[in-house]
Amino acid sequence: MLVDAMTVRMTLKPQSLDTIVGTNLHADILSDLAGALAGSLGVAPTANINPERDFPSMFEPIHGSAFDITGKGIANPVATFWTGAQMLEHLGEMEGAARLMRALEQVCAAGVLTPDVGGTATTRDVTAAMIDAIHSSNV
Repeated sequence: MLVDAMTVRMTLKPQSLDTIVGTNLHADILSDLAGALAGSLGVAPTANINPERDFPSMFEPIHGSAFDITGKGIANPVATFWTGAQMLEHLGEMEGAARLMRALEQVCAAGVLTPDVGGTATTRDVTAAMIDAIHSSNV
């Protein structure tokens, strides 16, 4: 499917999609749109996976470095944690990935959210909540 047609489908019929596979260039465009459609680039993970494992795979939040908000304490770390869970899954660390995702779901459900998704928490607040959630799962 052409990338412009896929952007229309993603916007008008997102429920018709589950997994999208594309070239690095096109997947970058589509993953940015997916993050925006989900409410914020700060919540969307992404991965460039080499399924044959001949070459390394790359995992990063869709938002990248977000230089425009560096040092303001408003960057949403959700995508970073979610991306970490994807990487752990890829590496075969299923329990670690599941624990990280459970903590992420718990923190988000508790309303510890950054301004981009309607909350008031800072980057540090969300990170501290994640650390607490992970630690509490140790007992």
